[in-house]
Amino acid sequence: MKINYVVEDKYDGYTLRQLLQEKFRMSSVCIKKIKLYGQLDVNGVHTRVIDRCKAQDFVYISYGDSDYNLNSNSSIPILYEDEWFAVCVKPANMVTHPTHGHLDDSLLTQLSSRSLHPVMRLDRETSGLIVVAKNGFAHNTITQSGIDKKYLAVVYGKYEEDAGTINRPIQRRAGSIMIREIANDGDGHPSITHYKSLYYDETRNISLVLFKLETGRCHQIRVHSNFMGHPLVGDGLYGPNSIDNPRSDFPNSKKLDSIIGRQALHCSYLSFFHPMTNERMTFKSMLPNDMRDMFNDLSDESINQLLSQIDRF
Repeated sequence: MKINYVVEDKYDGYTLRQLLQEKFRMSSVCIKKIKLYGQLDVNGVHTRVIDRCKAQDFVYISYGDSDYNLNSNSSIPILYEDEWFAVCVKPANMVTHPTHGHLDDSLLTQLSSRSLHPVMRLDRETSGLIVVAKNGFAHNTITQSGIDKKYLAVVYGKYEEDAGTINRPIQRRAGSIMIREIANDGDGHPSITHYKSLYYDETRNISLVLFKLETGRCHQIRVHSNFMGHPLVGDGLYGPNSIDNPRSDFPNSKKLDSIIGRQALHCSYLSFFHPMTNERMTFKSMLPNDMRDMFNDLSDESINQLLSQIDRF
């Protein structure tokens, strides 16, 4: 991380700590690392974080090494990369972080041998866009400013309303480290999901649905859509063929689940502010082939027309 900055008039008289916190939204941990292991100069002179700066001072901040490129030879498409972060398209059935049993084939290890900071997390089976920060400053800044996230999913059945909002708290099920469930009012974590039904296939009784997250709880879309009576196709944890909650109202579900072989969920849209320039950055990813193939009756042109609604949602 390297930052060159000329102090603006509004920060005249600020301590360097105040400047780093307010201008660059750095956390206390990040500032401490710069103090201990990095470099903080004002007008070419080493400076303490308690010292004050003046308007038009030249501030140089350096910590770590983010001036490197990710592995472009991996199977992970990289849509954008600079010294601060990268946006990639995670394939389905790939874990984000290295875990026991997935030390060498996780998203992070495939991208680089260096320390990376995923700004968001996608479940192993979920495909789509993901932001990976190259340093703690970028991670903290993007996280604080927030990310607009939109997902495409294939669900069983048809939503009664073409569009709406699911506002129900979510909690971890007692005795389980993985399963989430709808909590009673006053319990759990507030969770809000907006949805818009794009297309309904009456023959297969499945829908292509666009989801937008207002909160980011674990399994939020899967739990909320299942609560509404529309589990995701291929969802082995909350779907109609799950051991925990089997259902018989979708008789073709075993066949469809086996065809796709994973939960039909894809992160298709991300928008956030660049951690250094504050420019709005927007990225899109089209419907993956395995989800696209579930709607063979639709032409590519029809699919593209449906997906054009993502920007307006």
